[in-house]
Amino acid sequence: MPFVIGNETFEKLGTVGSFANLAVYLTTVFNMKGVTATTLLNVFSGTTNLAPLLGAYLSDTYFGRYKTLGFASVSSFLGMVALMLTAAISTLHPPKCAPGGGACAGPTTWQFAFLLSGFGFLIIGAGGIRPCNLAFGADQFNPNTESGKRGINSFFNWYYFTFTFAVMVSVTAIVYVQSSVSWALGLGIPAFLMLLSCVMFFVGTNIYVIVKPQGSPLSSVLHVLVAATKKRGLNLPENSTASLFSYIPAKSINTKLPRTEQFRYLDKAAIITDEDQINPDGSSTNPSKLCSIQQVEEVKCLLRIIPIWSTSILFHIPLLQQNTYAVFQALQMDRHLGSGSFEVPAATYIIFTMITLSIWIPLYDRIIVPSLRRLTGKEGGISLLQRMGIGMILAILCTLVSGVGGRKQKARCFNAANARHHQ
Repeated sequence: MPFVIGNETFEKLGTVGSFANLAVYLTTVFNMKGVTATTLLNVFSGTTNLAPLLGAYLSDTYFGRYKTLGFASVSSFLGMVALMLTAAISTLHPPKCAPGGGACAGPTTWQFAFLLSGFGFLIIGAGGIRPCNLAFGADQFNPNTESGKRGINSFFNWYYFTFTFAVMVSVTAIVYVQSSVSWALGLGIPAFLMLLSCVMFFVGTNIYVIVKPQGSPLSSVLHVLVAATKKRGLNLPENSTASLFSYIPAKSINTKLPRTEQFRYLDKAAIITDEDQINPDGSSTNPSKLCSIQQVEEVKCLLRIIPIWSTSILFHIPLLQQNTYAVFQALQMDRHLGSGSFEVPAATYIIFTMITLSIWIPLYDRIIVPSLRRLTGKEGGISLLQRMGIGMILAILCTLVSGVGGRKQKARCFNAANARHHQ
């Protein structure tokens, strides 16, 4: 486990250290407008979050977690090196803007292309690391033994500890170096940490438990949809539970799901016809023509969470603004501490989110949950869906407050500009 945890720690320090201050970097070094930088970062963030879908499929179907993690780690390192070079080499970024609001040239096509190539390597790296790092760490333990269960729990605890540690260090120390000392050095530190992550990962190669790829759950979803479509003209048998194909692999780690009456159309994928053939081990010869009722129920579970997933999109819209909107607002503030010369970097303001969580979670767990438990009689006080609903309402209120505050700030700046103009 030390090699895996070491790899995770340095990888998070490198990744968060590179991402945390990008909004400031694009506007101050690449001379981009705030809107352009925000759009680019939102596209980059969205692509980074979609890439793990492809990475998970390739890992589960073809390469396995070890190869995927190794390739992705190297790709992330190359992306961070590319970002560092854009700051270290003067020809890879635009010249500084003239003082007093004079000429301010944006990046050339070549400079922008080189920057995007760095983002591309980072996206590939995130696509392989995010879906595999937790699962690969869990692969190192045997869940059927007590020591293995304790090891998994310990690994998860250390995993989230390293994540919190990486965020705290990145938005304070690394961001300070980037904003106040040197962008080249500040972006070189994450690249060096990512190099250490790669070294730690490959050093432990001989002692890793490497699980071979066993197929992606996405393939099972496609098989069910295709099989149900092919058999759309068939009628479900009256005693469908006993008549449908109910094969479960011997090494399956999933709990057997009971048959449900929702989305009955998908049950047709498990209808056994004369054309369907079954292997000696009980599995289907052609998974795209005959699927087990277990596979069908797994797809139904996926469909049931789509409403929750889709509403979570609205919640994450304001959540993601803290990396752009909050940073740009901080850039316009007086960030000096007292009368001294020390100025808090704009990207460091993200740490207030971590501080708020650190205060709120103990209060919620020790005070609010017991009070709600007495009122509702539920162990958790309120249900998970109710918690999510309250969180979404708070996200809406947060957006409203930010909009009102931004409007007042804009009006104040406009009035101040008019006052100076009439003097």
